[in-house]
Parts: sequence; structure tokens; C-alpha cells
Amino acid sequence: MTFASKLSAARAALFRSLGLMFISGFFATVAFDLWGQVVSPSLGFATLSPHGLAKSLLGAYGLPNGDFAGYFVHFYLVGLVGYPVGWLHVFRPVWSRLGPRGGWPVGAAIYGFGLWLFAIGGITALAGLPFFLNFTGITWVALAGHVLYGVVLVAVLRLFGAR
Repeated sequence: MTFASKLSAARAALFRSLGLMFISGFFATVAFDLWGQVVSPSLGFATLSPHGLAKSLLGAYGLPNGDFAGYFVHFYLVGLVGYPVGWLHVFRPVWSRLGPRGGWPVGAAIYGFGLWLFAIGGITALAGLPFFLNFTGITWVALAGHVLYGVVLVAVLRLFGAR
């Protein structure tokens, strides 16, 4: 195999990986937002405002924190890039080395739980908000939303052939 063909194969793999990240992240973010902004409130539970958390984080560091910035960080940087990268290049390799422990749905749910710990336990603290948002209703709606995000993310990745 020549250097040019290796480079071409690497480029194709990179674009496939990016495409899978964006597609799976899109569907997972839509599921997360649908749960947190439509289903949960219609059931009488809290309404999620993830762009508000992003705005608070940006503002805490003196960065532009308008609505556009909050939505951009939540949807594009986190939903389409950050969380999918975390699954594909951090969590999934570790999970696969642990052996079969309930299969991908269990791994995806655990990943979603980890995302919740990161977002509601960590990012809120960095943004100057109360630890786990004082364990109010939004905390638990966010837990369900992050687990849903993880499951949808991995389901879509698997649907398109990523293992």
C-alpha cells in the first residue's frame, strides 16, 4: 500500500467518523431536548434549559454569553462534537476492554450517567451555580435526559455501523 493510498484511507475514515459523530449527536441532542423541553414539562416535571447552563458557564469566564452563544455551545460543541468524541474515543474503548457487561445499552446508559455527573456536577460548579443545582427537579430531569442522550447516541452509531 502506497503512502498516498494510506493517506486517502485515513482521510476517508476521518470523514466517516466525523459524519457519524454529527449524525448520532444530532439525534441524541434532539432526543435530549425533546425530553427536557417538551415531554418532561408536559408530565409536570421540570423544564431543562441546557443553553442556560452554557450561557452561565460562558459568563462566568467573561465570554460572550447571549442566547446564540448558549445554543451554539450546547447544540454544536457539546451535542454534536464533545459528547460523541467522549463516547467514541474515551468511554467506548474502556468499556469494550471490560468485556460484556450487559452490552451496549448498559454501556450507553452508564456513559449518559457520566455525562450527567460531568454536566450537572462539574460544569454547574464551574459556572458558579449550586452543586448539582441543589438536587431540585431539574437535576433529576437532567439525569434522565443525559441517560437518554447516551442511549440514543450509541443506538444511532450502531445503526450506521460503528461498534
